[in-house]
Amino acid sequence: MDLLPSEDQRDLIAAATDFLLSRMPIEGIRARDGQPSAVDPDAWREGAELGLLTLGLPEEYGGSGRYLDDEALLFATLAEHLATGPFLASSLAARVAAECGDLDLAGHIGDGSALVGLAELRGDGSVGPEGVKGTFDLIDCAGASHVLVVTEAGAAIVDLTEFTDVETLESVDPGTRLATASTTAATVRHWLPSTTDPIWLRAVVLSAAELAGIANAVTRLATEHAKVRVQFGRPIGVHQAIKHACADMAVASDAAMSQTLFAAVCLQSGRADARFHALAAKAVASRAAIDSAAATIQVHGGMGYTYEHNAHLYLKRAHVISHVFGEPTHVLAELLEQGAPQ
Repeated sequence: MDLLPSEDQRDLIAAATDFLLSRMPIEGIRARDGQPSAVDPDAWREGAELGLLTLGLPEEYGGSGRYLDDEALLFATLAEHLATGPFLASSLAARVAAECGDLDLAGHIGDGSALVGLAELRGDGSVGPEGVKGTFDLIDCAGASHVLVVTEAGAAIVDLTEFTDVETLESVDPGTRLATASTTAATVRHWLPSTTDPIWLRAVVLSAAELAGIANAVTRLATEHAKVRVQFGRPIGVHQAIKHACADMAVASDAAMSQTLFAAVCLQSGRADARFHALAAKAVASRAAIDSAAATIQVHGGMGYTYEHNAHLYLKRAHVISHVFGEPTHVLAELLEQGAPQ
């Protein structure tokens, strides 16, 4: 199986990269630090017009109809450039709305006029077609009209106004906005069961792609620094401690992306072992992103810790993503319980 990007996929990555560098630069994270939302509304709508939210949406619903591995490459690119905003929640919500027959809402999400954040159940509670109740973590819901709640049983779109006692939390990642909220009986606007479309598994694969993108970005950041940083008359990259660290990052990054793309192909083609490979992608990519981001800070020495440098931003984003759509310990526990697929 050839997992290398095709020419069309390389064009997709290049177009997304050009947009992110010009309209969503990493410097924007610092510029919007302390503001209610990390998202520039104008840039968000421009990204939507470019098709960043509807790449995998079927053409009959107004999307591009691309395969899941194309989406994985896009989300890896978004994470490489630390793009802010609920790209994953909004993309999945557009799919849920469309498949539930609400093409109007899907269109508003797809064109960027309706923002959908992510809500994850904390502790006891319930999520289903009959309603939603419990305490939830809200991720990038500032300025959102709806939230997406995803469970293994299905995915729900709920109006944000259904949640009460919203309390803003301080996020370790300055590019992500966090809050908590509760509801006793929130009405579900749309419910899509996993038997119709496994949204949760799609979310696992695409969040793994984000983590693989971070692993790739920090590997490049570290190796480029090792080439140009000179100490005692020699680039620091000539030292074994540095070159071995960079080599380990490269191997981990490649493994994370390869496993993620394979998981995407498995899920897209309906293979029986798709769940195993999706969970494996999340586990491998989480470890690669966090370990490599931490190592990149070490390669950069003292300046890697400073707020003005980007190295620490990748580590913080990696920690946030690793905890959505499956806690790392839960993912590993299920993988061990399942064992390798036959």
